[in-house]
Amino acid sequence: MIRGSVYAPGLAVAVLATLAAAYVSDHYGAPLTLMCLLFGLSMSFLAEDKRLEPGLTIASRTLLRWGIVLVATRITFSQIVQLGPAALLAVVTIVAITLGSGVFLARRFGFSAAFGALCGGAVAICGASAAMAFASLLGERRTPQAQLTLVLVGISAMSALAMTVYPILARHLHLSDVQAGFMLGASIHDVAQSLGAGYSFSQAAGQNAAIVKLTRVALLAPAMMAVAVFIPREPGAKISTSVLPWFVVGFFGLAAINSFGVIPPVVAEGSSKAAAALLACAVTATGIRSNMKSLTEHGVRPLLVIVIATVIALALSILAAKFLIAG
Repeated sequence: MIRGSVYAPGLAVAVLATLAAAYVSDHYGAPLTLMCLLFGLSMSFLAEDKRLEPGLTIASRTLLRWGIVLVATRITFSQIVQLGPAALLAVVTIVAITLGSGVFLARRFGFSAAFGALCGGAVAICGASAAMAFASLLGERRTPQAQLTLVLVGISAMSALAMTVYPILARHLHLSDVQAGFMLGASIHDVAQSLGAGYSFSQAAGQNAAIVKLTRVALLAPAMMAVAVFIPREPGAKISTSVLPWFVVGFFGLAAINSFGVIPPVVAEGSSKAAAALLACAVTATGIRSNMKSLTEHGVRPLLVIVIATVIALALSILAAKFLIAG
């Protein structure tokens, strides 16, 4: 038997389920990540079929890591410079405090620091994409599929809610276009929802939200570096400065190349779409591989970590927009 054929059944299931989820998302306006999760979870009984295991595993790991690398085609360092020092410092501070609050809250609720990094990183940086990236870094032993699935469900729901509510809140607070763009770009989880909320406020707010949000995406690799250094690999293990995974290095490298403008726009756009497709397929495979019984094992406490971290990120973003960003 050809070795590649071992992966074919599981990959085929993940791809077909992702295409079905994308169809529903496109025709009914539902968040793609949430649809991929729901389709994956509805097919979780297939995880018992050993013939599908190799393909589902490679979809939820290898495709994920390549998707993370290709996310870097969305950003350039010049976009970060455009923010200015005050706004850039505010974004870095918000990301750091939100990530740290996730770890702190998780420990307070009786979960591991790794789970806290998963929640905090997803809220602080780029939603489901960040959650998948941190899960790949931390490994399934410290962040089981059930925990990752819970985070993906929670982050998708909160991001969809934020896209609807936050622009209304920005108008209620009488924020200018620039301030609203900063607040929406600095607080909403997923990229698509962040930009959607920004452009629903105004064209100028949407453009500013895009810059702020992509700056948060650029902080994915540094945040992963910090987690790799400060979160032990095993319970009770000593902190170690291990070599960064190849996909983190690849993220940095591709972002640097993209910053020099040597990647043609059509290639960058295609890479960005490929990243979205790979990440969507990885989310679907994660849903299929999840154990449904373990999702409710800890009640609502895991989701509370996400909710509270989201409120912290929102509060910090409003304060920064009001007092640091010129209207």
